[in-house]
Amino acid sequence: MRIVTWNVNSVRARLPRVLAWLEKHRPEVVCLQELKCVDEQFPLEEIGALGYHVETYGQKTYNGVAILSTRSLEDVTRDFPGNPDESQHRVIGAQVGDVLLLNLYVVNGRAVGDVKYDFKLEWMARLADFVHERYDLGEKVVITGDFNCTFDDRDVYDPDGWRDKILCSTPEREALLRLMEPGYVDALRKFHEEGEIYTWWDFRTRGFPRNRGLRIDHFLMSPPALEACTGVEVDTEERGGEKPSDHAPVIATLSD
Repeated sequence: MRIVTWNVNSVRARLPRVLAWLEKHRPEVVCLQELKCVDEQFPLEEIGALGYHVETYGQKTYNGVAILSTRSLEDVTRDFPGNPDESQHRVIGAQVGDVLLLNLYVVNGRAVGDVKYDFKLEWMARLADFVHERYDLGEKVVITGDFNCTFDDRDVYDPDGWRDKILCSTPEREALLRLMEPGYVDALRKFHEEGEIYTWWDFRTRGFPRNRGLRIDHFLMSPPALEACTGVEVDTEERGGEKPSDHAPVIATLSD
């Protein structure tokens, strides 16, 4: 089973690229973030024509998440108890086969010290409480999405320049580690210990052509899921070309 996480930065604006990528790669499961449309506007017919079951949790203009799957989606959940702002649609979960999947679009936070930064830390704390209570580490649990947070200097093209700034601050990283406390593991590092692996490049600074990126899109896996995982790769090719998202798809492969 190949599971993809991809912040598409508007599914309707990016639809030709999304459809082409799905048709080319045919992954079994795709977790999308930043749909920027309500459920009724999601291109269900076009994506469904490629053989995908679709569950969405959309929002006008901002946020929004979806799960696409060639297999049936069961036990679908939207949002989480304790969300400090239920108007922000950022979380959708489902079971696909024996995999318990949670797709996240974590709050950005704008800047360290901003009111949105404080909200981000509160949101992540409430999310961690939910994850710890809901999921059993003995199951194949995969938590994925755009976490808007790096783990360490290897995830940052200029660690000193980004030191304790948004996406790289110590409280954010501590909040991410707290989410993982029961025993979740950053799956990419099972296969890649090196740095300079990024998933997001800023449009404003022409970050992609200069490879000035951050790794903020992750797969966190429980021990059984990690044991089944045979690879995690970033499709940087998809970040190039005309009108891309600012994020690249990240692909995790699990043996059945």
